[in-house]
Amino acid sequence: MKKIEILAPAGSFDSVIAAVRSGADAVYLGEKSFSARSSAKNFDDEELKKATAYCHIHGVKVYVTINTIVFDDELEKLKKAIISAAEADVDALIVQNMGVARLAHRLVPELALHASTQMSIHTASGVKALYEMGFKRVVLAREMSKKEIEKCCEIPVELEVFVHGALCMCVSGQCYLSAMIGSRSGNRGACAQPCRLPFSVNNQKGGHALSLKDNSIVNYLGELQNMGVASAKIEGRMKRPEYVSAAVRACVEQRDFGFISDKTQEMLRGVFSRTGFTDAYYIGKTGSHMFGTRTKSDVVSADEKLFSAIRSSYKDEIGNVEITFDFTAKLGENPVLVASDGVHTVKKISDTVTEKAINRSLDKERCEKQLKKTGSTAYNPTDVNINIDDNISIPLSVLNSLRRDVLNELDTARSVVHNYKINRDYEITFPKFTPPVEKSTRARVPQTKLSDAFKKCELVFVPLFADKRELVRLKNEGFNIGVEIPRGMFGREDTIAKKLSEMKEIGISDVLCNNLGALYIAKNLGFTLHSGFGMNFVNTLDLLWAEKYGIKDAELSFELDFKRINALGGNIPRGIISYGYLPLMLCRSCPVRGAGIECKSCKNQSKMKDRIGKQFLLKCDGNCTEVLNCDLLFVSDKQLLTFSTSFNIFRFTVENYVETVESLNESSLISMLKEKLTYGLYRRGVN
Repeated sequence: MKKIEILAPAGSFDSVIAAVRSGADAVYLGEKSFSARSSAKNFDDEELKKATAYCHIHGVKVYVTINTIVFDDELEKLKKAIISAAEADVDALIVQNMGVARLAHRLVPELALHASTQMSIHTASGVKALYEMGFKRVVLAREMSKKEIEKCCEIPVELEVFVHGALCMCVSGQCYLSAMIGSRSGNRGACAQPCRLPFSVNNQKGGHALSLKDNSIVNYLGELQNMGVASAKIEGRMKRPEYVSAAVRACVEQRDFGFISDKTQEMLRGVFSRTGFTDAYYIGKTGSHMFGTRTKSDVVSADEKLFSAIRSSYKDEIGNVEITFDFTAKLGENPVLVASDGVHTVKKISDTVTEKAINRSLDKERCEKQLKKTGSTAYNPTDVNINIDDNISIPLSVLNSLRRDVLNELDTARSVVHNYKINRDYEITFPKFTPPVEKSTRARVPQTKLSDAFKKCELVFVPLFADKRELVRLKNEGFNIGVEIPRGMFGREDTIAKKLSEMKEIGISDVLCNNLGALYIAKNLGFTLHSGFGMNFVNTLDLLWAEKYGIKDAELSFELDFKRINALGGNIPRGIISYGYLPLMLCRSCPVRGAGIECKSCKNQSKMKDRIGKQFLLKCDGNCTEVLNCDLLFVSDKQLLTFSTSFNIFRFTVENYVETVESLNESSLISMLKEKLTYGLYRRGVN
């Protein structure tokens, strides 16, 4: 059985060194642009080449993150970043959206693609979709249970699972809280981590309803390996090198020996913790015990004494690459040293001629001792073959020079693994979008009790799990009905597929999908595909991919501003959310239950308050909870005319007047609105 890979984070070159010398099999790091951890130091072109070479020399792989949403005005910069990664000879790109994947494949066809956890892949159907698209690896959502991971392991693609590090409250790729509050987008790597601030549920005093303990399932590495998981990933590109070293050592010990030593356990907890760790998602037991904050005792434990002890464990270079030396010296000839790592062979001939010894002759023992002085390199000479004449003399400096030269050349040979062919002349071009003369209106509703006003909608998306009889009634009464697959599909894809088949039987053909797993199921069942905002489509390359995949139209990300929306090209119809409490988080661990409130008491009516008194509505579907924005998004009819779009969407969530609203036009809605209104990010955009 192949050993599970230990994959370490690296926010700086110091962290690369800490990871490699502590036993990591691979590191992942970000370039200066397009990294989901923009606060990390990250790497420019030369630093990336240096880091990749160092890792490859040690037999360690390097994966570069380009796992943020990318706008059209950044595509040329993105092209340079992809080419830079290929020139550095990295082993794979970790990407968030399909547009980036599309461009990377055209620029460097042989460069492996890993699907970032930012893609929100949390079902086997999502994994299948990416496998069929040619992705080499899929990084699964942190919220998945053992059983759900096992199901994904049935698909012949590499899987990567987070085994240690910070847990976001929201499913990765589905968080817009930081963007909405301060325009610092988590999907752009600029998250301000507002979730770590105080949030209280239902007017309870105190509480951090959005702050989870760090995830740690290192103790289950054996299980994950037996399942077929390819890589055990450590979170922490913004953390210091000592953290990286401690986490890597814990993983290596658990994998290789079946346990973590007390000393390493103590280091791991001391270097960073939020009142301990949790394995709740993996074992399938979520609840209030998962929640935690960074306390004074956590901070105090991470003192300089601890950091110094960890640093001392990786201060020296490791000789983890076994090589053979063959040294030949014959009287009157130039000495020759050959080094081999089993793949590469390097031969060096000295300029010095071997002479007859006058005083002390060179013997095999002295030769071997001198050649084995490789302590500052990656190499460990396990087999040194000496073939020399008797009674000869060679200066030790000649031996040292030969050793340095062959190892430097071996470094060069080992540092380049791929030699990618790069299509540097590829031009990013796409057709200009021509919006329709008249825009249509759509609605997304949480219930089936609708006023006749909704009959004028081009489409009304109702919950997939709504009563089938009600859907038949709505169709018979003249409503244009489609169904929405829940954004959080955890453990429910078989049930979802069965329910979709029932929808087909009653004549419903339109499906709203917010992730790849949903798209894959609906496509295979022959439905008309409509992509939701959860797909995070923000550039023209995303839209070109969507069109090719067979998606009929796309709901754009609400992180796009007006200017960028209007600059999008391609032919596929596109629309924006023009009304609604925007869903800022998709949580598998419910903030309400985290506060110790049970479902019976909640009755799906709970609210969450931040430190300045703003209230966020919480909406649960029995599997996941959405955190809705405190202010109501509203784009007027006049403003909608300025958007280069095909349709707009009214997104109803908690409103109780959908069954009585007389019209979906501006004058009808405004008279019913008492909440504070917002234009969202359409004006100010995100960083």
